[in-house]
Amino acid sequence: MVKIKTITIEKLLEMKHNNEDFKLVEVLNNKAYNHGHIPGAINIPAGELSERAPEELDKDEPIVVYCSSYSCTASPSAAKKLTSMGYKNVYDFSTGKLGWEDAGLELEE
Repeated sequence: MVKIKTITIEKLLEMKHNNEDFKLVEVLNNKAYNHGHIPGAINIPAGELSERAPEELDKDEPIVVYCSSYSCTASPSAAKKLTSMGYKNVYDFSTGKLGWEDAGLELEE
């Protein structure tokens, strides 16, 4: 069974503030991403991970995936998928875009 590691908004902000080397990936569809996403995030929809992750993500770099909110299952599923594909440092930012906005932070389009 694949164990999912989660990340808090405080830790994500710390990583961004310290310019740590990691990939922030929104796993929702392109329309949701274009409507607004966490600054610095790239978009790889969950259904495209199998083909795009090997080209766009490094198996050794930290990867933070997120979707819309706690109730969204796309990011935990994506975290499991990436981990099963051999990615070593995958984290689920489970509060997603809703948690980001609830903290008073802005999305970018």
